[in-house]
This record gives sequence, C-alpha cells and structure tokens, in this order.
Amino acid sequence: MGHSPPLLPLCASVSLLGGLTFGYELAVISGALLPLQLDFGLSCLEQEFLVGSLLLGALLASLGGGFLIDCYGRKQAILGSNLVLLAGSLSLGLAGSLAWLVLGRSAAGFAISLSSMACCIYVSELVGPRQRGVLVSLYEAGITSGILLSYALNYALASVPGGWRHMFGWAAAPAVLQSLSLLILPAGTDEAAAHRDLIPLQGGEATKRGLGRPRYSFLDLFRERDNMRGRTTVGLGLVLFQQLTGQPNVLCYASTIFHSVGFRGGSSAVLASVGLGAVKVAATLAAMGLVDRAGRRALLLAGCALMALSVSGIGLVSFAVPMDSGPSCLATPNATSLSKLPGDSNLPVGLSSWPPPTTSKNQEEPVSSASEKAKGHPRAGDPTVPPVPALSTAGPAPASPAPERALLHWTALVCMMVFVSAFSFGFGPVTWLVLSEIYPVEIRGRAFAFCNSFNWAANLLISLSFLDLIGAIGLSWTFLLYGLTAVLGLGFIYLFVPETKGQSLAEIDQQFQRRRFPASFGRRQRTSGIQYSRIRVSAAP
Repeated sequence: MGHSPPLLPLCASVSLLGGLTFGYELAVISGALLPLQLDFGLSCLEQEFLVGSLLLGALLASLGGGFLIDCYGRKQAILGSNLVLLAGSLSLGLAGSLAWLVLGRSAAGFAISLSSMACCIYVSELVGPRQRGVLVSLYEAGITSGILLSYALNYALASVPGGWRHMFGWAAAPAVLQSLSLLILPAGTDEAAAHRDLIPLQGGEATKRGLGRPRYSFLDLFRERDNMRGRTTVGLGLVLFQQLTGQPNVLCYASTIFHSVGFRGGSSAVLASVGLGAVKVAATLAAMGLVDRAGRRALLLAGCALMALSVSGIGLVSFAVPMDSGPSCLATPNATSLSKLPGDSNLPVGLSSWPPPTTSKNQEEPVSSASEKAKGHPRAGDPTVPPVPALSTAGPAPASPAPERALLHWTALVCMMVFVSAFSFGFGPVTWLVLSEIYPVEIRGRAFAFCNSFNWAANLLISLSFLDLIGAIGLSWTFLLYGLTAVLGLGFIYLFVPETKGQSLAEIDQQFQRRRFPASFGRRQRTSGIQYSRIRVSAAP
C-alpha cells in the first residue's frame, strides 16, 4: 500500500481504543446506577430515563451522524465525537442533579454512536484488503474488553465515596489516547486513485473516476443506480437479522441458566457477566483470525447456523425444565444501604454485576442478571434501550436435582455458550465490516448511519416486546421463534450477501455495480471471477 510502517499499529490502536470507549460507556452504568440511586433518590422511572438517555443520543447520532462523516471526513468526525465524549464525561463527573446526568449520558450516547460508525469506515478505507477484516473486527474485541474493564473499575471504586464520578470520568482515557493516535494518521485515502487502475472488460460503461466522482443523494440508497437498492437490502438485512434473532433477550436469560446448574446468589451474576464476556472476547479474537482467511460470508453462515441450533436447543430444554419470568423494577429506590455496593454478595443480583446489553456495533450484548432477590429493586437497565423487566426464577432450584434434570440444565448452559460464541464470530464483528465495505465512498457515511439507526430501533423493539411475547406464546416458543428467525437469516445470507474478502473497496464497488440482485447474487465469489483487470499506467516524463 506504500504507507509508512507505523500505519497498521496506529490503525489498530484507533480501532481498539474506539471499541474500548464504546464498551466502557455502555457498561459503566451497571456499577454507577446504585450509588446514583442512593445519592439522588432516583425513582424507578428516573433510573429508566437516565439509562435510556444514552439511546436518545445514539439515535440522534445514527440519524444525523452520516452527514457529518461524509461532509467533514471520518477523522474529523472521530475527533469531534471524542470532544463530545469529554464534555459528556465532565457533565457526568460534576453532575449535581438528574438533568446534568441525563445531559451527560445523552452526549456520551451521541459520541460513541458517531465514533463507532466513523471508526469502522475510517479504518476500512485506510488499510489494504488483507488487513481490513482484522482491523475492523478489532473494534468488536475492543467493545467486549471495554465492558470487562468497566466491571473491574466498578468493583474497585465501589467503596470509594463519590466513586460513580470516577467511573464516568475514566471513560475519557481511551478517547484521549485514540485522539493522539489520530493526530499522526492521515485524514484518509484518495479513493479516486484506487479506481483509476480498474477498467471493466465486459458490459456497461466505464465509470470515469479520474474525471470526477459521482455524487449521490440520500434517496439514491433506494434506487437502481449502481445497484444501491441491492446494497441497502444487504445492509438492512444484516442489521435486522442481527437483532431479530433475539440476541439481547436470550442473554437476559443467562443468569437464570447459570442459577439452574447450581450457581447461587452473586456467583450467578459474576459468571453470567465475566464468564460470558470472556467467551465473547475469545470468539471475537477467533473471528479476527478467520475473517480474512475463511471470509465474511463463511463466518456469517456458520455463526447464524450455530445460533439457530443453540437458541432452539435452549427453547427445547425449557419445555422440560420450565422457568418462570417476572418483572423486577417495581419498588423502592432507597431500600439498600450504602454498604451494599457492587461486589457485595448480599446485593440484589440485578444491581450488583448487571452487564447491560449494547448494539452489535455491535454489536456486543452482555448479559443482564436477575434473581429472586431483585424483585424489590430496580434493574440497572439497558443502556441502548429503556430497561425491560428482568427475568427471575419462580423459586429456588432444588438442592439436589435429578440427574436427568441436571443434564438438561447443563445442556442449556452449553447452548448459551455456543449462542454467545456464534454471535461473536458471526453477526457481531462481520455485520459492521460488510457495511463499511459495500457502499461507494461518496455516500458511505450516510448509508452506514442509516443502517445503524435500524439497528438501534430493532434493538429497542425486540427488548420491549420480549415480555409481551413470552406472555403470548410462552418462553420456550419465544426461543424457538428466535431460532426460526435465525434460519431465515441463514437463507438471506446465502442468497444475498456476497464474499468481499481479499478485494479492495474499489473492486467491491464494481462487483455490486456489475451484478444485480437475483438469488444467485450471494453465491461464492472469487476474485479471479470479477470482470475487471488491473493495469499500470506510467506517468508521462
């Protein structure tokens, strides 16, 4: 690519630190909410409003951030988002009222949503085809690492007076480090240079990139021009199936499964958060190693197939070992003493180690925890959506379950682990990698933001409909419905999502321009079968 040696490490730091900031901001509320509740006397509704304010900022960024990214550039958008994040962290750290807390969380939501889009696009444009998959997927690994880091800091600061101020303030550290890396990197690459050496051999007219770039309006996303409608179908299909497979809600059930196999009290929540978080990190690292070898399409197909099997397995097991669910955000905000902070085994699980779900910008969805103790306390909530009532067991599990029931419980646990792993090496990192590749550079920011807004909206819809769906068809059938949706997603990926590994962004653009949207579109593509040739043009003396 002709870049200086430090380019790849700096790009890796931008991607990793961006994901770290995203994951930390999403999960930090789990440890900060209880001391905030005690200091400000927050009611359940006020807690939901505070947690949900992050969604408001994120939605605003996904709706308008694309224009900022396309107009001012990817690098400037990331730097601007870091400034907004610093302002939000300052507002949170110095807050003396609920209004300042909501303002700070909204600013943080806007910043991490804008940064997540700009980071993926910026890194994908700056590096070559062989490194693009690894470096964009590194953002996903950063998200999970940020979530685990927030749990560690929440635990360490739990007994510190005013510790919640420090929890929010530390979010600025990775943002500052990312900004320092960005100051050394170029603003971006000249995409026109990447297109000049591509000359189509069959069909259509050559795009004269050297004479001027095409201009796209937002409405072009839904038109036939350059197969933009097909690209938008691929993008929206991926983000919607990512959420419609029920990934945030399935993980809400994780602590109940851990409880059923014998883990009691706080240990259930710790395993449901840290244990599954570690599994997600390992699976994401595996995806980073495979995404440029096996390809994006192969990881999506394998991940979606395993998700379908595992979530259906949980549904079938729950037929034999039913576990009831019930709302837990019902009561008193100040019923807990100051001594009961994160890490205290006497603290209701829903508040001690609750890891809130996020989007798959993943697109991480850590586990929320619940127990029968949580019924008298508000749940920490979902940072991407207003909190839904937590799941709780109907009663304590038998002390010595029959061998058959124990086997079913462990089967459900294995299915949960498989489900988490499958998402983390499939939909989790690959959806956002594909979105950063398939659109022309002139509209990439707006297109990415448009798809991202559907991701947030679908997350909201799925989370809020979970308990209603359970009430209508039962928990087991709900999981089986998610399994059926994963099967439909598998068909969508097979038919419509092309392979993009080993191709430059210019080559991917031509692939979409030359191919329309029949059922054969998604069949395995090889670089050798693409209808263009690379030539070298010597400069005139």
